[in-house]
Amino acid sequence: MPAKAIGIIGAGAMGEALATGIVRAGLVRPADLYMTDVRRERLDYLQTRLGITPLTDNKQLASISRVVILAVKPPVVGPVLGEVASALTPEHTVISIAAGVTLAFIEQRLAPGVPVVRVMPNTPCLVGAGASAFALGRYAQAEDAARAREVLEAVGIAVEVPEEHLDIVTGLSGSGPAYAYLVIEALSDGAVRLGLPRQVAVRLAAQTLYGAAKMVLSSEEHPARLRDAVTTPGGTTAAGLFALEEAGVRAAFARAVERATRRATELSK
Repeated sequence: MPAKAIGIIGAGAMGEALATGIVRAGLVRPADLYMTDVRRERLDYLQTRLGITPLTDNKQLASISRVVILAVKPPVVGPVLGEVASALTPEHTVISIAAGVTLAFIEQRLAPGVPVVRVMPNTPCLVGAGASAFALGRYAQAEDAARAREVLEAVGIAVEVPEEHLDIVTGLSGSGPAYAYLVIEALSDGAVRLGLPRQVAVRLAAQTLYGAAKMVLSSEEHPARLRDAVTTPGGTTAAGLFALEEAGVRAAFARAVERATRRATELSK
């Protein structure tokens, strides 16, 4: 087993995003990044694009990888674990990005002592701007958290949370890109209504959200303080913010996170 070899089971969109980030960050040599998938054409594509090593056997992948990432659909996790369980040892780190699949479900199908990390990523991982949260299983140690963080930070940011908070993460950052797309669409609609061309409006709205988010992350200031810095008494921003508060936008977003969280909890049962 190469000291830092990584295996990814599943070469879909998220598997490709993680592979791309891992290679670009230089976490392993491309040849030490192993991938399996039911679609051979996906593996051929990623081998050509990234230089990964394609395999056809999940158990073989597990036996030669230090970190094993489960990037498959939730219903497939059980059968995949049945294939790889005998090859996994306490020296491995198993990382699952399957939504709703609990640590207990995975650990019950593996030998005692195998470290498991459960991750809730989001789709901006595809462009290297993901927001992921991860929770450690009963056998996971600090080095397993470090391995998971290293992989996830290759495609964005990562934070550690207790597993019981992952449903909230799902409602916030998991579903959050859809909320942001709605805001971009609504802002551009307002500008188009007043005469701005659609393409210009969408670009400006999207860049505005991107820039605002970047300022929050880089400054570490509370969003309210950054908002106040833009808001001149009696000015245009104050007028716009009043319209949003009048429409109950703040409460609507809070309810969106709450309802998405509740639905995530229902689906994971």
